[in-house]
Amino acid sequence: MTQNKPLSGVRVLDLTQLLPGPMCTLHLADMGADVIKVEPPGLGDPVRGGKGKFSTMFLMLNRNKRSLEVDLRSDEGLDLLKKLVATADVLVEGFRPGVTERLGIGYAAMNDINPKLVYCSITGYGQEGPLSQAAGHDINYQSLAGVLEQSGMADASPAQGNFPIADLAGGSMSAATGILAALFDAQRNGKGRHVDIAMADCLMSLNIIATTAWQQSGHQSIHRGEDFLSGGLACYSIYETADGRHLAVGAVEMKFWRNVCDAIERPDLYDKGHLPGKAGKAAKAEVAAIIAQHDLTHWTEVFAKTDACTTPVLRIDEALKEPHVAARGMVVESSHPEAGDYMQYACPLKMSDCDWEDPRPAPALGADNAAIRSELGLD
Repeated sequence: MTQNKPLSGVRVLDLTQLLPGPMCTLHLADMGADVIKVEPPGLGDPVRGGKGKFSTMFLMLNRNKRSLEVDLRSDEGLDLLKKLVATADVLVEGFRPGVTERLGIGYAAMNDINPKLVYCSITGYGQEGPLSQAAGHDINYQSLAGVLEQSGMADASPAQGNFPIADLAGGSMSAATGILAALFDAQRNGKGRHVDIAMADCLMSLNIIATTAWQQSGHQSIHRGEDFLSGGLACYSIYETADGRHLAVGAVEMKFWRNVCDAIERPDLYDKGHLPGKAGKAAKAEVAAIIAQHDLTHWTEVFAKTDACTTPVLRIDEALKEPHVAARGMVVESSHPEAGDYMQYACPLKMSDCDWEDPRPAPALGADNAAIRSELGLD
């Protein structure tokens, strides 16, 4: 790795598995941190897909990391982790509250070894509270945060998407933010912190739009699919084309909405794009009828010439081939020495004097056991 990356020289111990924690440490690894993925013996992280296997998800989540296979329930494994903690800047874990204390690797114990250590716990509901011990997944955190109820079309049931926003925005990104803030402070004053990330908390804090509407309506129930950004206005909605595809219109500002109306040759709709309620539904129906007359290719060509915040709704395969995506270098074709060819996304954090380089492939389970032990002066 080049030494001009912002986190070069920072050591991160990653005790997490599955998605939220590994995605968090992926960002840290891409920014130059030495991320040591601490995995249980035998199968390692379940996302691997089995002994000696490399699932595509594991390959995408664990590049630029090293793997240490260790049994934290053994005296030898516990002793090894403590030696590593003494050399580390960050530890990230995703156990239920209380588990790390029972293992002897809780925050207090690790802080005694290394007072500068930033210790981040990623859980569904946090270290304290009535639900702290409850099991959960993304769909549960979305539900309790009031997000899932607002997702979907009007007059339909809540729609669960294929993007785990609680795991990623509530867990991964929030954890990375907390870690970097605590790490910065630890460098200044020599004291680490315990960063308590509850995915339900963090997702709730991001639910600004629906909560704003609820307050401004006098605490009235906000109907799904009828709010400002969820489909209630003609100027900000999704329209079906003649070939069953879809066009996304995000013309919030009046200048963009006017351009949309000009493109569809309906200037009489200038003043109707931002109307709520029944009037808004009527305007939306008129636009829908026009968009339904032509296929997606037609409308893509029309709006390519129009500054109107209007885009085709792309499938994954189409998005990967989109010229702008190529220009940004976001798609990286890679080859793993054991798993073969696969595709991954480049680090999205663009910084000056910090170029993307060929990443180190995701490690085999325990691939770095010897090297890490050697660094600690162990046989």
